[in-house]
Amino acid sequence: MPGRTLPTIPSAEVKSRNTADSCYVTLGTKVYDITPFLEDHPGGGDLIVEYGGKDVSKILGDESSHKHSEAAYEILDEHLIGFIATEPVMKSAIKSSHPDNIIPLPPNQKGMEELKENGTADGVAPKTVYSTTGMSSAEDLSKETDPNSDYRTHKFLDLNRPLLMQVWCGGFSKDFYLEQVHRPRHYKGGASAPLFGNFLEPLSKTPWWVIPIVWLPPVAYGTFLSYQNLPSFFQTAGYWIFGLGLWTFVEYVLHRGLFHVDKYLPDNRVALTAHFLLHGIHHYLPMDKLRLVMPPTLFIALASPFWKLAHLVFFYNWYAATAVYSGGIFGYVCYDLTHYFLHHRTLPSYYRELKKYHLQHHFADYENGFGVTSRFWDRIFGTELEMPKVVKAT
Repeated sequence: MPGRTLPTIPSAEVKSRNTADSCYVTLGTKVYDITPFLEDHPGGGDLIVEYGGKDVSKILGDESSHKHSEAAYEILDEHLIGFIATEPVMKSAIKSSHPDNIIPLPPNQKGMEELKENGTADGVAPKTVYSTTGMSSAEDLSKETDPNSDYRTHKFLDLNRPLLMQVWCGGFSKDFYLEQVHRPRHYKGGASAPLFGNFLEPLSKTPWWVIPIVWLPPVAYGTFLSYQNLPSFFQTAGYWIFGLGLWTFVEYVLHRGLFHVDKYLPDNRVALTAHFLLHGIHHYLPMDKLRLVMPPTLFIALASPFWKLAHLVFFYNWYAATAVYSGGIFGYVCYDLTHYFLHHRTLPSYYRELKKYHLQHHFADYENGFGVTSRFWDRIFGTELEMPKVVKAT
């Protein structure tokens, strides 16, 4: 899979990105689009917008204001989109024997002519665009979609109207539906586009904190019952940990074998509508905060067969089966919270890599990278994503 190329961005364009809708900042020669981070900034987004289009080196290191930690610079690196060529930098690059160590140089006159011949009239080398999604990077997932323009261009779904009946009545072929549903859109800053358009609408929206509130008490109760009735703590822990480990495999199988059953999906509106409800809407609107975790009603429907399966396999002891099942449900809670945080939170180093990995599943290659909490089963079954190369500045 090809990597993406970070362009040299004109200084005038950088300076113009100084609003809450599009906010760039620079740090030396590096340019960052921090628009998606504004609402998560501990000091509030308005504080960042004040420095929109400007260099933030001084304010980041200003001890009298608030000296930022190494984590702040790591967060910035996640939003790197290119480089700015100022006059002093260009002079240093020209004098250097290794100008590429300073900045990706702009093309010379001959290079400009070649770029224009290839359709880049502004003389800036284009970023890689992944054919399956029409996107170049994780940042593209948070670029707001113009509903009217999008509908006119693609003739798929109008984000201003309830989506479900459009899928049901659209008469889309399977190939067209799959092509479009895997080209992510971003609805009005991440809010939820209408799905049902009636009294069922609230049932399709689930805040992340509902998951631990609903499922941790049953997990705790089932674990306690098992502990009370199994011979030892270690036996209870063994069954419970087995269930937790088993969940990682179930997570992979569900994601790959059910949510992404694309090639084997029947070409009819019943199948397409069911696919859209189950997982298609998440790929269509991946940054929708209220449709990231699984609604409890849907999870009950998916989890009930596993309750029966656990008691079928561990038929010899009801409490052993309950311990396995409780560990599995705890694994699900970890999965759903991890999934939400990968999309919407700044995380420790291990999870930052996992975040890059999962978001690549959305913006680059939805046919691989099915592990959410880890890559383990992707490696086992040969579906691990190749991370794109990213230009790093010193």
